[in-house]
Amino acid sequence: MKIRWTKHTLRDYFFITIGAVLMALGISVFLVDARVVPGGVSGLAMALHYLSGDRIPVGLMIWLLNIPLYVWGIRVLGARFGARTFYGFTISAFFIDFFRGDIPGLSMLALNRTDTIQDLLHHDFLFLVLIGAVLLGIGLGIIFKFKGSTAGSDIIAAILQKRYGTKPGHAIMMVDFLVISFAGLVIYLKELSPDRPAMSLTLYAFFLLFISARLIDVILDGFDYARSAMIISKKHDTIAEAIEHRLSRGATALKVRGLYTDVDREAIMTVVTRKEIALLMEMIEDIDPHAFVTVHKVQEVLGNGFRRRI
Repeated sequence: MKIRWTKHTLRDYFFITIGAVLMALGISVFLVDARVVPGGVSGLAMALHYLSGDRIPVGLMIWLLNIPLYVWGIRVLGARFGARTFYGFTISAFFIDFFRGDIPGLSMLALNRTDTIQDLLHHDFLFLVLIGAVLLGIGLGIIFKFKGSTAGSDIIAAILQKRYGTKPGHAIMMVDFLVISFAGLVIYLKELSPDRPAMSLTLYAFFLLFISARLIDVILDGFDYARSAMIISKKHDTIAEAIEHRLSRGATALKVRGLYTDVDREAIMTVVTRKEIALLMEMIEDIDPHAFVTVHKVQEVLGNGFRRRI
């Protein structure tokens, strides 16, 4: 696991740490005591934590469960799951126990026992779960965006894909379903939540899974902040000139042939911000009301005139 330290590597590890902290906050402070499990190894660790009577720290259990999975992943998949994966699940496991005060000598921290969290737990349960889901989703999204991993379901999915051709998304969904169902069964049999039925907590867990998954997608893909437009018009030169001078945007001419008319012409392709799309459409309408225009959402643009995402 030799690491070649560069400016980008340091940046990646910094953001992986930030993501691990947010993920750990979501799990340790908001979800563990609520008995709402997030699926994967984290959810399994929480279920085993409940089975032990809350004696085994969740973070420690996550780390112990991930070690054999990590070794298995290295053997089957090679160096794909390397230093970043080990760092990812180790640092997140550490902060989970850190924020819960389960690390020897740091019991005074225990953010999960603060008055605010206890008030949310007993009087605004849905909001508590939502905060946990948001922190978990954003944290995991940041970790994945900077080429990190928290092991667990990722490794199982990758191995199942290699050996049996199972799609990673289906494998992760299957693992999460089994883990959440197992945790619900544990909560029901041990009567760990007298205020809420185990089935209600299980449904909350699936709701949590949906919210966090959507947030991961947002972090990885980003909100669309630009639009690309493909314009086919007999007055393409005039439209291109207007785009350049009135919008201060570049445009590219593409050779196309209409199959219905069997006529060769040039199509104009340009990228503008969301705020500029209305002006672009109005401008095209003025120049050529018969122009054919398609507009598409753009989630990433690298080039002059557009801000770069992290």
